[in-house]
Amino acid sequence: MAGLGQPTIIDPRKEQTQGKDALHMNIAAAKAVANIVKTTLGPKGMDKMLVNGVGDIVLTNDGAMILKGMEIEHPTAKMIVEVAKTQETIAGDGTTGAVVLAGALLEKAEGLIDTGIHPAVIIKGFLKASGKAMELLDNYAVEVTKENREVLVNIAKTAIAGKSSEAFADHIANICVDAALEVEEDGKVDLNNIMLTQDPGQQIDDTEFLEGIVVNKARLHSAMPEKVEKPKIAILASDISVKKTKNKASFQIDSADKMKEFLEQEKADFEAMLDRILDTGATVIIGTKNIDQVAMDYFQKKGVYAIRRVNEDDIKAISRATGAHIVKNIMDISEKDLGSAELIEQIGAFDLGKTYIRGCKNTNTITILLRGSTEHITDNLERTMDDALNVIKNTIEDGTIVAGGGASEIEIAQGLRAYSTSVEGREQLAVAAFAEALESIPREIAINAGMDSIDTILALRAKHTEIKNAGLDVYSTEIIDTLENGIVDSLRVKKQAIKSASEVANMVLRVDDMLKAQRQQMMDVNPEHNIHNYEGM
Repeated sequence: MAGLGQPTIIDPRKEQTQGKDALHMNIAAAKAVANIVKTTLGPKGMDKMLVNGVGDIVLTNDGAMILKGMEIEHPTAKMIVEVAKTQETIAGDGTTGAVVLAGALLEKAEGLIDTGIHPAVIIKGFLKASGKAMELLDNYAVEVTKENREVLVNIAKTAIAGKSSEAFADHIANICVDAALEVEEDGKVDLNNIMLTQDPGQQIDDTEFLEGIVVNKARLHSAMPEKVEKPKIAILASDISVKKTKNKASFQIDSADKMKEFLEQEKADFEAMLDRILDTGATVIIGTKNIDQVAMDYFQKKGVYAIRRVNEDDIKAISRATGAHIVKNIMDISEKDLGSAELIEQIGAFDLGKTYIRGCKNTNTITILLRGSTEHITDNLERTMDDALNVIKNTIEDGTIVAGGGASEIEIAQGLRAYSTSVEGREQLAVAAFAEALESIPREIAINAGMDSIDTILALRAKHTEIKNAGLDVYSTEIIDTLENGIVDSLRVKKQAIKSASEVANMVLRVDDMLKAQRQQMMDVNPEHNIHNYEGM
């Protein structure tokens, strides 16, 4: 009817953005995330300092760690963060490169959209480019074997480059290679069998790897045995202490005899619970929570070795390696729950020593003791070693590497430009844009090294016609054959970065309408009315 406007079908409290405005807003959010981490890319990238609500500090240039520590609100920005998480899960490294590439793809797509190209056309072009890039990477890769130790060390050193512990790259890389080869079986490397245990207070070059599991905990009593051969290990995920009633209760004791009787009964009940553990044949108790003084003294008298408050990661590793079940209810423990090993011993002074578990039943588990002058340094070293171990794992399992220093990105970009001429219609422009986006990786590496980005990319393209492995050496600022000079990358890392970045770019480009509800605040209630304080709810 005349005079009537459009009916209101959207809740007016919701914020709605449509069409190109939605696209530009989402692309801007993605680019903002990429801009945060791109300065960390490459051997000369900078670090970020993350400070949480209680003042704890993290210094890192690891893209996944940086994005994890940020409180990002924009939904599209969260999608970009997921790219880093996926990259970390599947490839173990290359998180920053994946995020930078995603941002570059969306930036190039934005330019095409502004010229009038429909997002659906760009998406089709990006899909073709991504598939071709995978094919080109496979053809560009070089086959290697685990027997080529030099390659494994070089790929670890490339992953370490730019980290704060880079000065000790040779030492760290060799330890990581030794550790990976030690747990390798039938061409597979299970990194769950490599424990990273921090031991601050020394120098990084004191870092070492040891056979077995090393727990940074000393036995609870100096009279407990220092060494237990053929131990029977019980893992308890509950407090071992005198239980207090959950509800308030009171009773009257009107004589000293009754008080004595009550205390003796309480002690007898508690010791019966402890005997329940020992009756299984357990000679070593490993607790995730507290073991109080009474239990400590009782275990000591029985000749049992006990440690407490062992962290979750160590507990899982011990359980997996020894076959011990994690028991949550002490009264349910049985002999079948116990694990075994060849030897458990403490090395070091009573209150400062560490517990070593050797000859584990199920796996060939090893521990790398991470040394450094402070906890901040050992934290950073742990992240560095995790990256190095993952790229070594990828290389052993896949048997392939690619030249580093931006060489692979330049090679694939040139291949995509040649391929784009065979693509019909406007999708050709999207394939060419994909190629330009790939060059954002060596471009950012050059910028972070203080080099001119335009001159560097032009020089790389020209040199690549002569040497297909031509890449950047940021230390000499020269273009060299990176494969010959030991600057190499994991093929899995490169392929996953392209796959994840192109997928998230296409997801963002598909959005043309965005509805955002207002954040709902919880109504303030008195503590006694909180639902969590009602039993049975």
